This record gives sequence, C-alpha cells and structure tokens, in this order.
Amino acid sequence: MKKIVIATILLAAAPAVAQPIQTIMPNPTAAEGSAPRPARAHGISSALAVEAAQLSNSTCLTNGTKVTTVVVDSVGEPIAMISNDGAATITQRIAMGKAQYSIETKQPSADGNKADAAIKAKLGPARPGGIPIMHNGTLVGAIAASGSPTGQADEVCVKAGLAKIQGRIQ
Repeated sequence: MKKIVIATILLAAAPAVAQPIQTIMPNPTAAEGSAPRPARAHGISSALAVEAAQLSNSTCLTNGTKVTTVVVDSVGEPIAMISNDGAATITQRIAMGKAQYSIETKQPSADGNKADAAIKAKLGPARPGGIPIMHNGTLVGAIAASGSPTGQADEVCVKAGLAKIQGRIQ
C-alpha cells in the first residue's frame, strides 16, 4: 500500500515537473497591444548582437558546453538570444539575469554580490557570465551566457564574442 501511495504522488507531481519553464513574457493584453510603442533604447545593432552571440556560443561549444547567449540594449531589453542545440531552457533565464546585473551595475555580473541591496532583491542571486557593453564610456548594452559548468567559463565565451565586435560598436 505504501508503494502505491508513493507512486501515485510521483505520478501526480509529474505534470508539474514537466511544465515548460517560462523564459519570455506572456502575450500582451489588448490594452498593452494597442499602447504606444516607443523605439528600442540605445544599444548595438542587431547584426552585431547576433554576431557576438554566435561567437560566444561557438566558443563555449568548442569548450564542450551548450549555452544560451543573450545581448541586451542599454535598458536590458533583448536584442538577440541564441541557444545552442541541446542547451537547457533555464539557461535563457539565467543569461538574462546575468545581463540585467551588468546593466544595473555597469559591471560584470560576477560583481553583482557587491550591488546595492535593492538591486540584489530585485534580480536575485548574482552569477558570473555577463559583462556590460560600453562605447566611449557609455553603457550601450550587455552580453551574457549561461550553460557552462561555471560562470567563469561562460564569461570567457562572452568576452570572446564582445572582443570580435568591440571595434565596430557605434
């Protein structure tokens, strides 16, 4: 009888465990959809964002890990997000969190533990793997990756991606 109860509990919990992880906002309401649509904040071009994300992902793949890399504009809105085939879905949320830390602090996400308490409360745990994108001393975005065994390994990948485009950022 005890085995049947345990099996029933496990089967009942399975649908909850199998639910997809939400990585994007839900479809806008009718009111949100009809609201004015301001232009995207200052950031790098889409072409450079994709190029940097692709190089970050390929660098991590060469190092044996499947990651997601995200590039965001100066207020943290996504410009590009690319996941390697086989990267875990949760890496999308983690990469966004790392990018948000870099936007909020204008520092690598690894330094997020030094952030103001309000930022830490809003963004949750700080993890290495995100770096701000600067142009002439001005924050224009951030690039972050998730999926490697360590955040430091993710950071190596995003630094490679950023290095490839840095001289072409306007």
